[in-house]
Amino acid sequence: MDYEVDLYLRQKWQDERLKHADITEVLDLNDPNLVKAIWKPEVYFPNAKHAEFQFVTVPNVLIRINPDGEILYMLRLKLTFSCMMDLSKFPLDNQICTMEVASFSKTIEELRLEWKTMNPVIMGKGLRMPQFEIVDIKAADCQESFQIGNYSCLVAEFYLSRSVGFHLVQSYLPTILIVVISWVSFWMDVDSVPGRTTLGVTTLLAVSSQSSGIQSGLPQVSYVKAIDVWMGTCTAFVFCALLEFTFVNYMWRKLAPETTRQGKSESRSNGKDILSNAIALNLVKKGTVMPGQLSKNMVRARKIDEYSRLFFPLAFALFNVLYWTYYLK
Repeated sequence: MDYEVDLYLRQKWQDERLKHADITEVLDLNDPNLVKAIWKPEVYFPNAKHAEFQFVTVPNVLIRINPDGEILYMLRLKLTFSCMMDLSKFPLDNQICTMEVASFSKTIEELRLEWKTMNPVIMGKGLRMPQFEIVDIKAADCQESFQIGNYSCLVAEFYLSRSVGFHLVQSYLPTILIVVISWVSFWMDVDSVPGRTTLGVTTLLAVSSQSSGIQSGLPQVSYVKAIDVWMGTCTAFVFCALLEFTFVNYMWRKLAPETTRQGKSESRSNGKDILSNAIALNLVKKGTVMPGQLSKNMVRARKIDEYSRLFFPLAFALFNVLYWTYYLK
């Protein structure tokens, strides 16, 4: 939750003591020793975590003295600012990062900072960031209050919008495909236990692995993020598809009592102690049991698969509508 900036800090003020008749042209000073001899505003960056002064290839500092006593003080800095982000909508979030400049030792009665009237904050041409787009930049005034007095302060607000393209390709599309693949089991035979079990477990492991990979690159926060809701719901859909097969398979194997008794006698005559639906179907072929006598659960099991083919896609489509409508507003 921080960002780095390479910036030129330009300060301008009027010093009547440097207004002299002998100074007829603009005077540029870049010698650090001469710069130290001139009064300068004592400013600092309250929300900076780390700062470096640029020395390559010479100290990047310049003081320009105009004949009327106006001074332009410019230096180049590399700073790391803190930006406390709210990631509750990550990766569909918008952030506001600030850069504060304040007086360090002089109160507001002694030193007042003001932004330049036109274009106070100028961004470098062609500046692009890999994760964010700069939507807007606002310059405002603030005030630092302490026990020993009030200090002048300026703040620049950077309105950032996260680029979603990377996360669509790396997070959302793969999980959508995994969820859709898990629905293939609804079109498989009810008694195709190895195939449907393998498909359900594989898709569940795939979506869990995808979720773990995404979480490893995110900061640890105590609240739920948008990507957590998405991955949790996708995992729930895959898990429900596996549970649906378990229930359907149980219903398919549960026979009516009269069919079970005839099936047991048939299995004993064949020297087997295992009753299966294949034996029940053989009873139908032999005419021992009429088709209507087979368990209604077998019909219900097929119906559940047929309903699931429609219910799961509709439920997932409804979730997508609610998810994208809520987090993109």
